[in-house]
Amino acid sequence: MIDRTSADDVVSLASGMQVGAVVVVERDPGDVESLLAERIRTVPRLRRRLMPTPFGCGRPIWVDDPGFDLTNHVGRVVCPAPGDEAALLDIASSLVIRPLPRSAPLWSATLVTGLTENRAAVILVFHHVLSDGIGGLAVLANLVDGAPHTETTPFPAPAPSRRELLKDAWTARLKFRGRVSFPGLRWPSRGARCSLNQPTGPRRRQTMARAGVSRLHAAAHRCGGTVNDALLTAVMGALGTVLTKRGDHVDELVVSIPVSTRRSTTAAHLGNSTGVMPVALPTGGDPWSRLTRIAAITRAHKKSVTSATPIFRALNVLGIANWFMNHQRMVHTVVTNVHGPDHPLRFGDAPVVDLIPLSATTGNVTVAFAALSYADAFTITVVADPDHVPDLLVLTEALQAELEFVEGHEEATAPRQGPRS
Repeated sequence: MIDRTSADDVVSLASGMQVGAVVVVERDPGDVESLLAERIRTVPRLRRRLMPTPFGCGRPIWVDDPGFDLTNHVGRVVCPAPGDEAALLDIASSLVIRPLPRSAPLWSATLVTGLTENRAAVILVFHHVLSDGIGGLAVLANLVDGAPHTETTPFPAPAPSRRELLKDAWTARLKFRGRVSFPGLRWPSRGARCSLNQPTGPRRRQTMARAGVSRLHAAAHRCGGTVNDALLTAVMGALGTVLTKRGDHVDELVVSIPVSTRRSTTAAHLGNSTGVMPVALPTGGDPWSRLTRIAAITRAHKKSVTSATPIFRALNVLGIANWFMNHQRMVHTVVTNVHGPDHPLRFGDAPVVDLIPLSATTGNVTVAFAALSYADAFTITVVADPDHVPDLLVLTEALQAELEFVEGHEEATAPRQGPRS
């Protein structure tokens, strides 16, 4: 079977975005190379590279890399003192923005030792073309302990011939002929000008805020919303606080919310399958009234989720995709939320004590948010261009305060910890 990229994959490839996760374990898991050597065999794309096809033969395909060498994908680093979360995230930030070579499978794993409390971490990074967040969870499920045994095919399989590629491409074209549509994106009105939209530079910095899934769910339910609505409420409140301090007075911000078009997938069926829901959300008011308003807004927009692929493919054809992303004023920020594992995981027989999402900003969006749940823990990573967001710690502190308020009055009035960076 030919493993061909989808139209959504091609857009992700053009964006150059890399994502991942930090898997924090209770102790050093030992020989990571040996652990991964067997487990990656159940995830075909971890031993495949992207290959362009001849003219007329369709989109690029994934083919087995006959020269695959695991040591080229696995690294080790000792975290510098004091070995805390800030130091760990500094390492993760540098890895997620370091371009993966296109001539090899598009992923890396780095073992970080020297953390406080004798902990260690594995930083997984992959190009977004490999998969979206739902697929990323499928990859993780095959890399941790207890993954189900999956029959693997002989490796490396030969690449398909030009005749096979041509036949496959035309079969797909005829299959979808007459069913392909190009829906228009239902964007809100042009976003208000503010300091959130500036062309980003090469550096990134990441900080964290935390909450409890069950408490956020209970609070959101009382206002007719979801955990994602509670997340959006906290993000909007925090951004409103920071923008006011900057002298920007913006009553609402346009948020791009990626929405998966599938609930689950397997490690053999990765790729990207997402839509986008752009919505204008309020930044003011008390958190409870803001949560009620945001819940109503997102409910009204859920049927308007659509694909951004057609418009970006057109921009690519015109050669102005990068220019557009660096100058657009339609979106102020991006908020991603992925429902992670509900049960505790182990890696190398070491308990996984934390899962931290890794993301990046693109174009002129200077700050974005990525959330990932693990058991009852809800971790939100704030990723920003530090040259345009010098007040990142202030933003993170405001986000933590908003989350605590939403979680409940008792938590909101308790002494707050400083921002996790």
